[in-house]
Amino acid sequence: MKKSLFALAALTLIGGYAQADEGMWMPQQLPQVAKQLKAAGLKLDPNSLTKLTEFPMGAIVSLGGCSASFVSPQGLVATNHHCVYDSVARNSTPQRNLLADGFLAKNLAEELPAGPGSRIFVTTEVTNVSDKIIDSNTAKLTGKARVDAIEKNQKTIIAACEKEAGFRCSIPSFYGGLEFYLIKQMEIKDVRLVHAPAEGVGKFGGDTDNWMWPRHTGDYGFYRAYVSKDGKPAEYSKDNVPYVPKHVLKLAKDGLKEGDFVMVLGYPGRTNRHRLPSEISYTFDFEYPNFVKGSAESLAIIANETKDNKDANLKYAGMVAGINNYYKNRQGMLDSYAGSNILERKTKEHADLKAWVNSNPKTKAEYAADIDKIEAIYAKRDATAKKESFLASSYPRFLGTARTLYRLAHEKAKPDAERRAGFQNRDLPRFKATVDGVERSYDEKVDKALVLNSLVKYAAAPAAERNANFDSALGIKDGMSKDQLKALLDQMYAGSQFGDKAFRASWLEKSVDDFKASNDSFIKAAVGMFDEGMKREVADQESAGDMQKAYASYMKAKIAYMKSKGQAVYPDANSTLRVTFGKVASRPFGADGTTWTAFTTVKGITAKATGTGEFNAPANQLAAIKTKDFGKYVDPILKTVPVNYLATLDITGGNSGSAALNAKGEFIGLAFDGTLDSIIADWDYNKASSRSIQVDLRYMLWQMKHVDKADNLLKEMGAE
Repeated sequence: MKKSLFALAALTLIGGYAQADEGMWMPQQLPQVAKQLKAAGLKLDPNSLTKLTEFPMGAIVSLGGCSASFVSPQGLVATNHHCVYDSVARNSTPQRNLLADGFLAKNLAEELPAGPGSRIFVTTEVTNVSDKIIDSNTAKLTGKARVDAIEKNQKTIIAACEKEAGFRCSIPSFYGGLEFYLIKQMEIKDVRLVHAPAEGVGKFGGDTDNWMWPRHTGDYGFYRAYVSKDGKPAEYSKDNVPYVPKHVLKLAKDGLKEGDFVMVLGYPGRTNRHRLPSEISYTFDFEYPNFVKGSAESLAIIANETKDNKDANLKYAGMVAGINNYYKNRQGMLDSYAGSNILERKTKEHADLKAWVNSNPKTKAEYAADIDKIEAIYAKRDATAKKESFLASSYPRFLGTARTLYRLAHEKAKPDAERRAGFQNRDLPRFKATVDGVERSYDEKVDKALVLNSLVKYAAAPAAERNANFDSALGIKDGMSKDQLKALLDQMYAGSQFGDKAFRASWLEKSVDDFKASNDSFIKAAVGMFDEGMKREVADQESAGDMQKAYASYMKAKIAYMKSKGQAVYPDANSTLRVTFGKVASRPFGADGTTWTAFTTVKGITAKATGTGEFNAPANQLAAIKTKDFGKYVDPILKTVPVNYLATLDITGGNSGSAALNAKGEFIGLAFDGTLDSIIADWDYNKASSRSIQVDLRYMLWQMKHVDKADNLLKEMGAE
């Protein structure tokens, strides 16, 4: 392990510490909170959590959107049911509905491909490369020149990192572009579905219970990582063998009780605790309300268009689950925001920061202009976003695909090092997976209905507020009726062969001239939009370069200001490996006015089960509960099997599937949700109300043993 893995981020380790329950800590920061970790109950050496290739960090992986962990020496990976949901849906048919019935591979030969583009990423190194990304020359640049220089430096470092075959490297930014870290990950490409309980277990309660407590959801599922016989990452092949991880999590022998230490290791997606007041106002006054309204409409459209088509219903099951999740999430945030003083407090904090900056000639000279600049940049950006709020959702899916493939054709004409990031040779497998994966997630009738719903609203705006480039490509004119717009879409869809998989795939290899010569309607539109689209991209990059410089300066000022107050600043979540810790805890005053106990049990399943819809618990599960066929999984205090538990953990989206560990670093379940009134913590952490929801290991094992008869997996994990 490189020395940099143990080095501490220079700007983060200042002053005091955040509250023990607050903070998504970078592993290399943990020595700084060692006292808090030990006081909370951790029995491991906190320094061991900084070593990414040793236990337990070496067992923690990313699925590229969800978190997961190795739980057997044969590459078995535990994650959430909702993280494997799309794989189950893709493998389902009306004749073999794995979503409804669940899936269990009794041996390796029965395991199913997880789906195109599925990946398991194992982090092996993290290195601070801030001074190499913003070097002495780049630091002087602004606008597009700055963006280009940063990207060039990133591509150079990534190319060197990826010379070792089988690894994927990235350089995410921290603190708004103030720091950059090189993250090296083994990219396992052959991922297979092993087990998922029935939907009546894995999604019990559905959208009604989503983000709610009490909860009774068995949100777990299993993948397996496969590699070539020489142990290297490889594309799917029947000759591949299970990956042998260096470390696996051991299952806890002792059950949890209230007050116990718990920590979660995973890849949280995004938090926004360092945002400016103007960003908060734009988000909660415009972006989230529009998102909620649009999501409700999309769900209704999909339901209507698929009600008599079981195959289409299965194709869109993953999308519906995702929309529902964020729909309720955003509405919950809006409700919490409406009853809070977040904007007022953030406005005051920002004013205090500016007053501190302006109180000293040195800090004023260093930071004041950039703070003013970032506020102006955001005002302009938000005004544009409001005008174009319906544009993105007015694109037919295959028009977007055609535009991307045409851009790829342009980029492939350049030397690889000169291509725009995202269009290099390293990215081609992702393009292929995207093109191949459409088959089980697309229906023309549904796509057209979704687009039309948005296009009607977009076209109703005055021409000055629309995108002339898009209007020209689709033939949109002022005053067009819904029927006229539908006719335009009908003509465009009918004039394309993109619904054919072979035709679609062929354009991965086509030249720019091939695109220009095509009469396919989506391709013609993509070609027609290209030049203006590139001009827009250049303008956006000019703004992005100025934004990066100004925002990094703003964050530097904020860190210095907090240091003057004796407080530390941890970075917002950005889909990189983090650790959060707390304790199993009830909540005396839940959002519904009642006391929330720390655990739910299987008694709640029988109380909620209706036999249909979202509460359709399987008959064999209900029978096992009724006869108290619990085996060794009964909690001595609860006198039955626990299902879910609350903890004071600081998590967010992306943490789904994260391993929950006890004080000894043993596996005790999976994080999968939060409570509705605490998800505002993405913007403003509240220790009193924030609670994460985990599925208890004992429930997982009981369901697998006594209901699904997954004895092969239990033996493999050492549970027998």
